[in-house]
Amino acid sequence: MALLHLPLPAAELLLDPSFLSLVEAEHLLANLTAAVPWRHEPIRLFGREVMQPRLTAWYGDAGAAYAYSGLRLEPLPWLPELQLLRRQVEQATGTPFNSVLLNLYRSGQDSMGYHADDEPELGSEPVIASVTLGATRRFRLKPRPAAFAEATGLPAPLSLPLTSGSLLVMRGPTQRNWLHALPKTSQPVGPRLNLTFRWVRG
Repeated sequence: MALLHLPLPAAELLLDPSFLSLVEAEHLLANLTAAVPWRHEPIRLFGREVMQPRLTAWYGDAGAAYAYSGLRLEPLPWLPELQLLRRQVEQATGTPFNSVLLNLYRSGQDSMGYHADDEPELGSEPVIASVTLGATRRFRLKPRPAAFAEATGLPAPLSLPLTSGSLLVMRGPTQRNWLHALPKTSQPVGPRLNLTFRWVRG
């Protein structure tokens, strides 16, 4: 299935719910969960240091370092599975990528708070290509009030159930106008691995 545009004001959001087959996604989830040297590190939020509620890893070309929330990541060399997936994502999106952030959500209690991928090294309108493996979780977007200050009202938030093997692409002004998150859930869910491909400027 090709990427489909989702209706979201002042944004460009695309989704392919079956980018990878369920068998491909399951195989990739098992291999990466075992092969990746996962890190559990503190980040700085609102002036204090807290542990990230998930495990992370950063892969990329040499020199593709990335910094967010007081954390600086130096890229690990590409694994063969990640190289192959990068080529598939590049072909689907028509966009080159030199790095990928892996987030492993071990259970429904692991999460990601509202934020925008708007660090300077990503550029003014970054393309973020997100592949989901494993458990279905709800991905949420909400408008940044300042971006719609001249509008008569804020657009409605969006909630997307991202399934295993799906590809979500955020590009254009999305990061400037919207925040996104992966909230906790009390529902019993298995692990979810999210891979966000991006281009980091040197």
